[in-house]
Amino acid sequence: MRSLQLLFRASHVALLPLFCLLLGTNEAQEDSRKVMIMDVEVPQIARADEEITVKMVVKTELRECMVIKTYLVSNTPMDGPFNYKYTGCLCEDYPRTFYWDFQTNNTMVIAAVVDVVRQLNICPNNKAVMPIEANRFHVLKTLYVH
Repeated sequence: MRSLQLLFRASHVALLPLFCLLLGTNEAQEDSRKVMIMDVEVPQIARADEEITVKMVVKTELRECMVIKTYLVSNTPMDGPFNYKYTGCLCEDYPRTFYWDFQTNNTMVIAAVVDVVRQLNICPNNKAVMPIEANRFHVLKTLYVH
């Protein structure tokens, strides 16, 4: 009976390091890579009829490439280059930079938007992934016109 009790105690002692290893393995397996990293540069203040440039740098930490479509949306109707849409292949080792040049007379809120889309002949060998959680990302900026 005494030997059975020792065996039972030893098994708990032996299981504790194994349990800790399993917890550590689960934490190490968590994927903390970001699907989309957007850096949007917009002047804060502009003069009426002054040409301004919006610059957006898009990156990913995923190992796989994605087909992206980028565009701007605002609370003020705009014509011309503001409405240009760009489509490209975004890969971990190849960030993309997009520019929009336009004029405005009104203070406006600008949304820089990136959609992950299914489109052929954009990424090499048509190898691209679609995120499960979200396929639309955006950043809001305000441009004050005086």
